[in-house]
Amino acid sequence: MRVGIATDHGGFALKEELVASLRAAGHDVTDFGAYALNPGDDYPDFVTPLAEAVVAGKVDRGVAICGSGVGASVCANKIHGIRAALIHDHFSAKQGVEDDHMNVLCMGGRTVGPAVAWDLVQTFLAAEYSDAERHLRRLSKVATLENS
Repeated sequence: MRVGIATDHGGFALKEELVASLRAAGHDVTDFGAYALNPGDDYPDFVTPLAEAVVAGKVDRGVAICGSGVGASVCANKIHGIRAALIHDHFSAKQGVEDDHMNVLCMGGRTVGPAVAWDLVQTFLAAEYSDAERHLRRLSKVATLENS
């Protein structure tokens, strides 16, 4: 799978570990930065290009990280067509894709350890959207909100 990943300083170490794990698992990874640990950087500078790449189809799914994951989630969801969520548990990583067609997983580099993060990413990437009528109906309503 083509996976994009982005972070600011708050998730830099976690991003580096996830990039290595994703590549070792055979994924085609696009790293949107940060490329160095810089305490003065800002998550929108990295998360925005990631989200735009997901919408443009340049990557299949995205992983966005900041210190808590909240800012990355807020930022990603400002991009039309993104369905991002802050995820801390296995169930939500899977259900977010299956029911809500989540295309960007957000995590906190200061709140989720590397082993849990890797489990969440694997679960997110393995999940598939269900196309169930009720999910399509709900996403249509969300799209109406997004377009208004």
